[in-house]
Parts: sequence; structure tokens; C-alpha cells
Amino acid sequence: MAALDAPVIDNPVLAHQAEVLARPHEQSWQMANAIRALAIDAVEAAKSGHPGMPMGMADAATALWTRFLKFDAADPRWPDRDRFVLSAGHGSMLLYALLYLTGFDGMGVEEIKQFRQLESPAAGHPEYGLHPGIETTTGPLGQGIATAVGMAIAERLLASRFGRSLVDHRTWALCSDGDLMEGISHEAAALAGHLCLSKLTVLYDDNHISIDGDTAQAYSDDVLKRFSAYGWAARRIDGHDPQQINAALSFAMRSKKPTLIACRTIIGLGAPTKAGTAATHGSPLGAQEAAGAKAALGWHEPPFTVPDDLLQRWRAAGSRGAGTRRAWLKRLAHNNMRAEFERVMAKRLPDNWHEAVAALKQEIAETRPKMATRQSSQKALDALVPATPELIGGSADLTGSNLTFVKSMGTVTQGNFAGRYIHYGVREHGMCAAANGMALHGGLIPYTGTFFVFTDYMRPSIRIGAIARAHVIHVLTHDSIGLGEDGPTHQPVEHLASLRAMPHLHVYRPADAMEVAECWELAIRRSDGPSLLVLTRQALPTMRTDTSENRCARGGYVLAEAEGRRAATLIATGSEVSIAMDARSALAAEGMHVAVVSLPCWELFSQQDEDYRMQVLGPAPRIGVEAASGFGWERWLGNDGVFIGMTDFGASAPYEVLYKHFGITPEAVVAAVRKRLG
Repeated sequence: MAALDAPVIDNPVLAHQAEVLARPHEQSWQMANAIRALAIDAVEAAKSGHPGMPMGMADAATALWTRFLKFDAADPRWPDRDRFVLSAGHGSMLLYALLYLTGFDGMGVEEIKQFRQLESPAAGHPEYGLHPGIETTTGPLGQGIATAVGMAIAERLLASRFGRSLVDHRTWALCSDGDLMEGISHEAAALAGHLCLSKLTVLYDDNHISIDGDTAQAYSDDVLKRFSAYGWAARRIDGHDPQQINAALSFAMRSKKPTLIACRTIIGLGAPTKAGTAATHGSPLGAQEAAGAKAALGWHEPPFTVPDDLLQRWRAAGSRGAGTRRAWLKRLAHNNMRAEFERVMAKRLPDNWHEAVAALKQEIAETRPKMATRQSSQKALDALVPATPELIGGSADLTGSNLTFVKSMGTVTQGNFAGRYIHYGVREHGMCAAANGMALHGGLIPYTGTFFVFTDYMRPSIRIGAIARAHVIHVLTHDSIGLGEDGPTHQPVEHLASLRAMPHLHVYRPADAMEVAECWELAIRRSDGPSLLVLTRQALPTMRTDTSENRCARGGYVLAEAEGRRAATLIATGSEVSIAMDARSALAAEGMHVAVVSLPCWELFSQQDEDYRMQVLGPAPRIGVEAASGFGWERWLGNDGVFIGMTDFGASAPYEVLYKHFGITPEAVVAAVRKRLG
């Protein structure tokens, strides 16, 4: 009779929740509830956050972290640990709870109490660098899963080089419906399937809820068929059934393909009225709902409190990998590649790598080549790739245009990761995120290649790389109207200004072969953020022969001083430096003496002291020349400066015609100086 008297629940989600809560529970249930309770408490205390996903995915995360994930909380940067990427970064309290429960230093209860507060390692979304247990910055949906693909590629590349005794770990990512709606997830997942990254597993929080409500409003993909078509193994499970979760994770460990596990979950599990709804996604539950959720889960502890016996079980899980790590350290100690492995993981460059740059600069000084800076970049890579074995290249189907391949590299193919060059296909966004993942994994310096205009496709991942300060180099060719006939769709105009506005990013636009060599040197040396090498299609003359110092290292310098008292200063970047030099010669013939300043990297120049900047720019009137938008140039030109550049999109014609059409010529510079000096 008791069953007949049970209340009938009309809401199917709440009915499912009642069934889940009524199940006989294993020990893992209370361990998962510790995650749920901490997520509830932290979001309530912060008065903002996303409790629903941690509450829904706590069971799957508990199984992964206590039974499958290879890590040792005592050494969060152990090189051969598994990588865990929370692509659904809004559910950050899931990760912070796991780090605290498993015993990572620096993520205690006090830090969790400061969730989403200034200078707390428990930021609103995970941020690389705030805590060593955070493998990457996530939050913008889709970025994490694509970054995880890069980490899985890095593992395969390093295993091929150093052997499985030193490199043999897996990459796990947890993603949401929103992650899989984003276009980048298609690019990344297709690449992972193509390369058969069998040590990559994605746990998909299949809760059918997004901010607007039921995902059925906008999303009807058959996700399992989609991933199967990419070449993945795909399974759907009950995300609240420990036996199904463990079986699926065991399957992933044996799979010969990358694996997707769709975990059917209830967002906000336990919440009496809000479970299974968008109300639990991005807002605190509220005191009454929070209390009801804890009661339904059988959790009766004060806020931010985990019973000692439960915490000890979690701490045991956190030290479960200690023996595995000690065995790895013994193997490392006796491995004949130990010194090289430790070097690349410590981000130390080879002792003599700079000699390749010095030899290249000497060759340039002697031969004074006239060539496109993309060709000069290839010459630089010819020298640098053999000298820097951690350099890993690639292009988004533009290898022959970007000139990013060096014959000695070999290419990465399915089942063969001995090469150092990746054909990404037409996947600029996924390529950039994967490069972030390789850099953050450690042991590699990735560089990518595409047309500069297609940074529009890459920008979200460039930004994540900048926030995370990832050591990635982007080779971006066809940098202006100088590419010619392909027209305005392919001619960057606003891109330099837009990317120069991004913090932590170094944008290099070299003027000749010498500056290209110097900018490559700077990009490789710089390990605290991404670098962009913005390069021409059209040939440029070599204007410098001095090799005594890297003059680009200060961001800008006087390329040619005025022969008399400086009447004006011409400031240019890239292909327009030679235009400024021609204008200087023409003005000198008229008795007007001007200096030419090359400004290849604004970010480095802005870091110089005021005395140096004034010495370079001088007090005379300033004229800026760049085949791009003038936005931002007032910083260097001052209020009375003159800018010669683009004010509209480009056009389709030979580049010589375009420069004349848009008035970016030596004659236009001469006329501007005459007018300014009156």
C-alpha cells in the first residue's frame, strides 16, 4: 500500500530526480554530495555563480577523480599527470571543490569562501596561473574542448620523442551542451577524430538545459552520431549511475579512438523546485532552495564543512597517484634523455639556439635580399627549426602561402607523431585553440599559419591564449592591400588596431628580412604570452645591415636619422617603412631633412622609458604611414601628427595600383610633410 500512497509527480524531470534520490547509494554518493554542497555554499556566499552543472556532474567527476584520473595532489605540475580541462568553465566550483577535496595546496576552504572575489584563485571561471591545478583558462564555450585536443596532440608528440616511459598520460575534458553548439567544437572534434587521439576523452554533460531553457528550442543534433562520424567512439549513460559511469570510463581507457561519453544528468540535482531548469544554471539557488537541496541529498553539515571521514576518503584519492609518480621519477632519473626532457618542460631554450639567428642575420647583411617578409620568415624557420626541436608548426590549409613548412620537420599523421608539422585543414579557430593547448601542456612551442585577415576566425582563442599567457606564435601573412587582386575580403584593414588593443599580445610587423629574423628571435624568447608575426606577400628591400644587436627588441628605433636638423619624423611599420625611406630621399633632395623610425612592435616600444621614446620619436612633427586603419596612431603621432593609411576597405587590383589608389606612396608622404611644415 505504501507504493500506492506515494505522491504522483507530474514534472518528468522532478520525477526522474525523485527516482535518482531514492536509489540505494554507494559510498561515492556522499563523496559527490560534498562537491554539490560546496558548490551550493560558494555560490550562495558570492551571491553569483553557476551551481547547476557541479550539482549535475558531481557523480561523474567523483568517479573520474577517485578511480581513473592519474594525478598526485602533492605535485600538481608532475609532467606525466593526466590533464583535466573543464570546458564548461562556468561550472568552476566543480573544479575548485575537487582541488580542495583531493588536497591540493592553495585551494582550501578559505579560498573557496572567497569564490569570485578579487585575487581569489577560485575565480568566476577557471584562470590558468591562479592555481597550479587549473590546466587552462576556460569560460567562453567551446574553447576548453579545443584546448584539450591540443593537449592530447602534445602528449602524442612528446611520447613519440621521449618514449612512453616518460610520457604516457591521458586528457579528459568536461563539456556542456553549449560547448558542443559552438562551431569550434566541430573543428576540434573533427581534427581529433582525424588524428585518432585515442587518449582523449570528453564527458558531455547532457542535461538538456541552457540559459534560455530547454535546449530543444535550438538544438536537435544527434550528438553520438555526429561524433561517430568524426571517428570517435561514443556512448550515452545515466550520469547519476556509478556503475554506468565506471563502465564508460573503463571503456574510454581501452578505446582505440577518442571517446565521447554523453552523461544524461539533471542540472541542479537535489534542488526541490529548480532541478532540471535554467534557474539553477547561472544564479544562486536561494536560501530556501539551497536548504531543501541539501536535505534531499541527505547532507546535514554546516556551510563549507565536509565531515572528517568523508574528507579523508577524498584525500586518499588525491594521493592515490603518489606511487605512480615516484615510479615515474625513478624512470626519469635513469633515462638518457632526462636532461633534454627537463629542459623543454622547464621552458629553457637550447644553449646554442641563438647561433642560428646570428648566422642568419649575417647572411642577410651580406646578401641584402629583396623578398616578401613571409619568405624571410621561411628563411628564419629554416634556421630555427633544426636548432629548436620543441618548435611545432602548422597551417590552416595555407602552407604554400604562409611558407611555414620546413622540409626536415616531417608531418604529423594518424598513428605517426614523429613529425613536427600539423596540417590543420581549414580550421583557423580550432588550430589556434589547439596551439594554446600544446603550449599550456608544456614541452612544446607551437606556431600556426594563416592569412592575417583570418585572425577574425581565431580571435577568441588568441584572447584565451593572451589571458593564459600561452607561448604561441602565429604566422600571419598577406597582411594588407599589398596582397593585391584577392580584394577587400582578404585585405586586412582594422586587424592591426584590433589586435594591438589586446593585453599580453605582442604584434610584430617587420619591415625587411633583418627585422623578420629579429622578430622571430623575440617571439621564441618570449614565454609569457602569444606573439603575432604579421608578414607581407609583396617583396621588400633589405634596409639594414647592422647585426650587432636586436634593434626590434625595443619595439621601435631610428632606422635613418635626418642628415641635418630633424624637420619631421616619418614613422612606419612593415611594408610602409621602405615607402618612408623613399620619401626621406625625395625630401632630402629638396633640402628637407627627416628621420625614419621603424616601429615593428608597439607593445615593446610602449615598455621603454620616456627618454628613449622621445629620443626615437623626437620633437619635430610626426607623420605615420601604415597600410591599415589609423586607429591608435595618435598615441605616437600626437595631436598635431598626420596619418597616411586606410580609411575604408581595400579593392581588387595589383598591389602597386592599390597603393597609388589609396594614396600610400612616397609622393603622398612628401606632400604631407610639405603641407605640415607649411
